[in-house]
This record gives sequence, structure tokens and C-alpha cells, in this order.
Amino acid sequence: MCSNKRKIVLVGTGMVGMSFAYSALNRGLCDILVLVDLDKKRALGEAMDLNHGLAFAGSSMKIYAGDYSDCADADMVVISAGVSQKPGESRLELLQRNTEVFGSIIGPVVRSGFGGVFLVATNPVDIMTRVTYELSGFNPNRVFGTGTTLDTARLRYLLGEYFCVDPRNMHAYVMGEHGDSEFVPWSQAMIATKPVTDVCGDSGGRYRMEEVERLSTQVRDAAQRIIEAKRATYYGIGMAMVRIARAVLSDENSVLTVSARLWGEYGRKGVYAGAPCIVNRNGVDRVLELGLSEQEQEKFDASCDILEENYGGLEL
Repeated sequence: MCSNKRKIVLVGTGMVGMSFAYSALNRGLCDILVLVDLDKKRALGEAMDLNHGLAFAGSSMKIYAGDYSDCADADMVVISAGVSQKPGESRLELLQRNTEVFGSIIGPVVRSGFGGVFLVATNPVDIMTRVTYELSGFNPNRVFGTGTTLDTARLRYLLGEYFCVDPRNMHAYVMGEHGDSEFVPWSQAMIATKPVTDVCGDSGGRYRMEEVERLSTQVRDAAQRIIEAKRATYYGIGMAMVRIARAVLSDENSVLTVSARLWGEYGRKGVYAGAPCIVNRNGVDRVLELGLSEQEQEKFDASCDILEENYGGLEL
């Protein structure tokens, strides 16, 4: 790391960014948290608000509004900044505008002398993470996104509810795009070390695999249901970002389904997609290659093809 003080610079103080900041404060994630936003007045206000709660958080974290020069000695730069979709605007048009926003962010971060790890949360996260990699020129292991980390947490929660098992003991993943083409490789889903397919088969009809498989639709549609109810999602992703950042700062070698550049794993190369990865102080140490079934591999390929097509239409 860059120093003995764990330092994170957060770019973007919207609801997602501040959910991350609030969770980070309560978890004592780092020693220094710097808030950077185009709206400097808002960043100042958010820093004040968080600082006023320090006495209740049991943390000595230093929080302040800063600028890109603060990235020079940071361990991580977390990006949640971006623009919202306009009425009638296509997905590609939104992508292009967010790419332009990232162009105004990544350059100053790199020029500051930043030598840490990028974590991207801005949607569509797989594409924006790849944009960050291309614009930064960094080693791709040090540029990754939240990917399907939250989707995986949603899946494990639903599986835990269905099987009456602590979600932390559910071992299942959501892979591919963080979006409509994501999928669950059910052949790899387990409770402890027992495949979910076997649990269902041995249950005498209590648990049914067709009911389990329907949970993947609930996972995929979860964000839209939350948006319909409260207009936006931010708490879950904020906590997911903290979990990922902790894996980096604590050099955990944790397995998380982040959006990482593939180097030939699953037969794909160059694309950023959600897959189980070992995450430590250097970022993505390596991508774990699960033994997907033929049908699951086809779903992963289809998801990666969509990501490639969307990225290919951008002008960097």
C-alpha cells in the first residue's frame, strides 16, 4: 500500500457513494476518507454530516472534501460518479456520456501520481470498468468493478430464505453482466459442500430445483422492484463496495464476484465481466475458473457478447 494510513478517495457523492461512505464509517474501513465531487459544496456538506457522527461510530476516521491531488497517496480510488439516463436516450448514448464523465475523472487521478487500486461502481459497471482500464493505462488487475457482487449477495439471501440456512453458508454465484444477461451456474451452487441439486433430490419433495432456479429471476429483477418502490438502490451496493474495499485493504485473498478482465478464462479474453475472483491488496489476484456446464458456458458467452457489443460502440 501507499502508506501506513489506509486512505480511500471516493469520487461521486450521490446516494450510492454516500451509502458507501456511511457504511465505511460504521465499519471503520479506513483511516482517511476523501470525498470528491464536481459539486464541491455538496462534498463539503456530506463530509460535515459524517464527521458529526464520528463520536457515535467508535472510529477515528478522518473525513474531508478534497480534490484529485488527494489521490496521490491513496490506496484506493472508488468511483460512483456518473450521469442519469435522459428520457428517450438510448443505452449507447448514456454510455457515451458516462465515458466522457470518466474521461474528466481518470486523467486527473492518474496525473496525481496515484498508484493504488481502482474500484468502479458506476453503471453499467462492466463497461465503465473497462473504460477506466483503457483510460488509465493501469495494470488490469488494479482496475475492477463491483460486478455481480451484490447480485450474488441477493442470490445467497434468497437461497438462505428458501432452505432456512444462513446465507453465509450458501455458496452460489451470479456471473456475467451486471444486468439482464446475468445468470446463475446452478451446477456450482452448494450448501456447505453439498450441491443444491443433491439437497433438492434428497429432500423427498420438500425442496424443488425448479423453485430454486426461479430465484435467479428474482435476483435479476430485484433492482427494478426496488426502484419502483423507492426510486433508487443504494444501501446494498454501498455495503458491497465496503466489503470489496475491505478485501483489498486487509489483503484478504477473498473470493468475490467482481467485474474483472478475463485472460482466457471461460474461453474469453479482454472483456470485463462478473466472475469469482481472488481479491487482495493488489486488486484482482486471479480469476477462478469454475467447471461450467455446456449450457452455462453458452449463457456466459452470450453475456460477454453483449458486453463486447456495447463497449465496441463507444468512442474513447
